Amino acid sequence: MNKNFFTSAMAVAAFAVSFTSCDKSNQQPEAAPAQTAPVELKIGYVEVDSIMSQYQFCKDYTLILEKKSQNIQSTLQQKGAALQNAAANFQQKLQQNAYTEQQARQIQAGLQKQQADLEGLQQRLGAEFQGETEKFNKALRDSIQHFLAVYNKDKKYSLILTKQGDNILYGDKALDITTQVVAGLNKAYKKTDLSKSASKDEKKK
Repeated sequence: MNKNFFTSAMAVAAFAVSFTSCDKSNQQPEAAPAQTAPVELKIGYVEVDSIMSQYQFCKDYTLILEKKSQNIQSTLQQKGAALQNAAANFQQKLQQNAYTEQQARQIQAGLQKQQADLEGLQQRLGAEFQGETEKFNKALRDSIQHFLAVYNKDKKYSLILTKQGDNILYGDKALDITTQVVAGLNKAYKKTDLSKSASKDEKKK
């Protein structure tokens, strides 16, 4: 498990335009309703990669998720190694006729239970990590949306897009507001809040 758990989880805005078709041979064209276009369509975009690499909240949560991932891997590896050693020891003694038939059945049943317990632990820890990743994504999305709502009271953008990779084929750099947004997010971010949240999560376990 690594950063792909949450970097891939970052949603990028997508806009779909649907078209309808009709048989014009038997219908008269209808006049399109009058629409009032905005006097000025002000558009800005934000680079997602820059937010992920420069927003302190993302940096801090990246470290938290990496630590959780390492702890999970370490726990599973230790328990897996212990189970493998126990199984190997059982097979060796079984070949040496060190057990009665009843003893062998009991030990084998115990090993099967350990295997089932390990698989259950792996699923539980995986689900917990996935939940933590989703929690991060939601918190990130909420913080950006909250900041932009305040930021746009003065800026008056009609549309603010997220840019990641080539989802926007061309964007005039004059429309790039990433630096302003990242600076504003970092100014509003309180690391102590995240530390308290992480501390509470650890105490629950």
